[in-house]
Amino acid sequence: MFDPRDLAECRSRLSCGSRSFFAASFFLPPSVRDPATVLYAFCRIADDAIDDAVETDGDHAAALARLHERLDRIYRGAPGDDAVDRALTVLVDRFEVPKPFFEALFDGFAWDVSGRGYETLSDVTAYAVRVAGSVGAMMALLMGRRQPAMVARACDLGVAMQLTNIARDVGEDARLGRLYLPRQWLREAGIDPDAWLADPCFDDALGSVIQRLLNTAEQFYRQADAAIAVLPLGCRPGIYAARYLYAEIGREVERRGLDSVTTRAVVSPARKLGPVARAVTPFGRAAASPFEPMDEAGILLDALPPYRPAVAGAGRRSRNPTRALVDAIDDRAGWVVDLFDRLEREDQLIRSRSRP
Repeated sequence: MFDPRDLAECRSRLSCGSRSFFAASFFLPPSVRDPATVLYAFCRIADDAIDDAVETDGDHAAALARLHERLDRIYRGAPGDDAVDRALTVLVDRFEVPKPFFEALFDGFAWDVSGRGYETLSDVTAYAVRVAGSVGAMMALLMGRRQPAMVARACDLGVAMQLTNIARDVGEDARLGRLYLPRQWLREAGIDPDAWLADPCFDDALGSVIQRLLNTAEQFYRQADAAIAVLPLGCRPGIYAARYLYAEIGREVERRGLDSVTTRAVVSPARKLGPVARAVTPFGRAAASPFEPMDEAGILLDALPPYRPAVAGAGRRSRNPTRALVDAIDDRAGWVVDLFDRLEREDQLIRSRSRP
């Protein structure tokens, strides 16, 4: 499907700015892992383009305009001379990815550079839908799940991960002049948002707001479980790995007394073993919840074409025995824990270099 040289370039691009969620994709079957590599490579490039504009005091609007132009060419089937763009052109055609999914991601970038404020939880959720829920929704399409309920639950998982990130990075974001905690919640806890942002510090009142956000993230994780449980068998471990490892970041924030201002929660390799163990044994797990998509996800769900159920039995392929799949996954478990630990160290190094 993809030109091997383009795919290799996508992998190379990711090695310079890896994300934990991409690392979890090593649990995925190649039929999903390769498209996921292309998707994350493009998201990485887009993210870096905006970050570079921020770091160099460049023209954010121009950087965003270039991204939109690049996306337009991809959807016209005439990508520029870039391996990632060529591979993404194949991907969006093969998996029928709606263009508004990428445009929502770009909207999230625009919100970041504009210094947008987030008054309510709904405002924060709308942001998380754009920067993370959109990617979760696209991953659902790559795994062959196009039903609105499944896409909505995939969006839930992305939102949960983003809320976890926000809870972990409160201090780091504040030192960059950014505040993603709901301002309404801060005032309810007796904190003036603008005064706190001018002099960020930790106390029990702020801890209560961070705990409230982690509790909200946990609700989204649980909602997403309903969809993960009915993904193709070979896809479940990779998505469960991302789900549990990100949730463990939240648990680490709690273990550190909810102080994510003076410290940044990092999950040790030993603690990562538990989530990975849960991820590699998802077989038979049942989860059910009513389909009640959040209003903020409408920007994605409205872009989905009408769902056409596959004809029963059509395109059915033989599967490897479950035992063989479990054995293959178990072989990767320790390696993936080491990979996550290495990526975390690389991420910390990149962050330290970018600080003034």
